[in-house]
Amino acid sequence: MSHMTISSDKAELDVPAIHHFLSTQSTWAIGIPLATVQRAIDNSLCFGAYIDGDQVAFARVVSDYATFAYLVDVYVLEEQRGKGYSKRLMDAVMAHPDLQGLRRFMLATSTAHGLYAQYGFTPPLRPASLMERYVPDLYQAMV
Repeated sequence: MSHMTISSDKAELDVPAIHHFLSTQSTWAIGIPLATVQRAIDNSLCFGAYIDGDQVAFARVVSDYATFAYLVDVYVLEEQRGKGYSKRLMDAVMAHPDLQGLRRFMLATSTAHGLYAQYGFTPPLRPASLMERYVPDLYQAMV
């Protein structure tokens, strides 16, 4: 297995590569504009995972760093999947000092329940208390 490094330094992020993945290969942000990705990165705690300087994975956390966090945009490039990189990325996210002692840490997933369950994520204990405004095809409608 190649040596992977993980950093939360935004200066190291390959923003065009992140935008390319999210806008063309993700199941949740097809068509997202580059400016939206950049604004999201600017206002989030971001994690990049790199092999030989090339970004192979990404995760983003939106948080007040005191009570709440929301994990979004987690991916590992398809050709790098199955090597344990998503687990290493999640280890880094969950160990980050600014994300300790949170009362609620949320995420949405359609495919990786098993991964997130290893970190204590469960279906909502009180689903009736959660509400959302969700526009799944927002980015396609913008074009």
